[in-house]
Amino acid sequence: MQFNVVFIATALLASASLAMSAQVTGFAGADCTGSVVFSSGVSANECLTLGGASVKSISYSGVPSQIQFFESGGQHDSCTNGPQSVLGGGSGCSNAPVGFNWESVAVF
Repeated sequence: MQFNVVFIATALLASASLAMSAQVTGFAGADCTGSVVFSSGVSANECLTLGGASVKSISYSGVPSQIQFFESGGQHDSCTNGPQSVLGGGSGCSNAPVGFNWESVAVF
C-alpha cells in the first residue's frame, strides 16, 4: 500500500511538471513558416537560449502567464537587458522585428 501511495504521488508530480511546461518551436521563416530550427519544452521562470542560432519566428503553446522574446545580438542574448516583445499566456506566434532574429525566450 505504501508503495502505491508513493508511486501515485510521484506520477502526479511528474504530470504537473509536464503541464506547467510550455512548448516553443523556432522557424527559419516569418509567421511560423519554413523549416523548424528547434522545438523544446520550457518550464515557467526559465530562459531558453539558442546559443549561436537564431530564428525569424517562434510559435508557443501552454504558456501559463507570459512569454518574453529577446533579439539576437550581444546585449539581449540569453534573456538579458529587457525583452523586445512580451505576449500573454496561451499560444501564438511571434515574429522578430524586421532586420533581427529571436535568440532566446523566457516563460512565466
